[in-house]
Amino acid sequence: MFENMIELLKSGPKRKLVFTEGAEPRILEAASRLYRDNLLTPVLLGNPDEIKAAAAAHGQPIDGCEIVDPLAYPDIEAMVIKMVEVRKGKMTADECRAALKKSNYFGTMLVKMGGADGLLGGATYSTADTVRPALQIIKCKPGSKIVSSSFIMRRATDRGEELYVMADCAINLDPNEDELVEIVLETARTAKLFGIDPKVALLSYSTLGSGKGETVDKVRKAADRLKAMQLDFPVDGELQFDAAFSPVVAKTKAPGSPVAGQANTFIFPNINAGNIGYKIAQRLGRFEAFGPILQGLNAPINDLSRGCNADEVYKMAIITTALK
Repeated sequence: MFENMIELLKSGPKRKLVFTEGAEPRILEAASRLYRDNLLTPVLLGNPDEIKAAAAAHGQPIDGCEIVDPLAYPDIEAMVIKMVEVRKGKMTADECRAALKKSNYFGTMLVKMGGADGLLGGATYSTADTVRPALQIIKCKPGSKIVSSSFIMRRATDRGEELYVMADCAINLDPNEDELVEIVLETARTAKLFGIDPKVALLSYSTLGSGKGETVDKVRKAADRLKAMQLDFPVDGELQFDAAFSPVVAKTKAPGSPVAGQANTFIFPNINAGNIGYKIAQRLGRFEAFGPILQGLNAPINDLSRGCNADEVYKMAIITTALK
């Protein structure tokens, strides 16, 4: 899965990726490895003495990394002025100056002002603390109304690599019909970036009318709208997971469906189902879960799980930088 991304990063101009938790041991290990592998230039935020001491304590050479201290940034006033402009009167200069003392806001503004190509954070704080500055400063790209997320699920088998996409498992609590449509379109784009030819199933506890309820209606209506768009990938719904995944079940529950029994991109009706679903696949199915990959933003900014290890940080850094 990563071969093409690694080749892209090695062949082009060196890109910079901000790590908001510069002194965190998992971040330091990943950053050292990323620079050593000649993939990108890590930009570590925090107190330089603390970062260097932590790197030495954990035996991680970071000589090739940039270290930026938000509390001693020489161009902070220019950043404040730009942030006031971006926030369009919603924050005063003093409020912006205070926010920029926090690495999540400072790092996001660094990306906004061209000082880095992307950002990766959240090893020690919540998804909301990564997403909020991104929404306020980077904002949605043209044509997008929401930010959503997806997870790439990967498992190596004797038959080769299994890859699936699951969304939205981290951002939108209970997406409405319009939001489900946008989540599908963005998730299909993400799938293609990872070499997956998307076959999209909108999931439910009902398959093509077998159950009733508001949630079922929402999923069905979103699927119908997508089918009318003449997309370059197949979509169907509402589908139960077994009908979407199993060819045997699909023959009984959804005969003739262009997706049932062969889906590789799964759209959940709400965050409860999505978050539970991907974690079941991760823990019981022994899939690696890469994400949440944020979709719909003007720049690549991604969130880490607080339970991540250094290898997951390394791989998410490759994903985030390659999305630039």
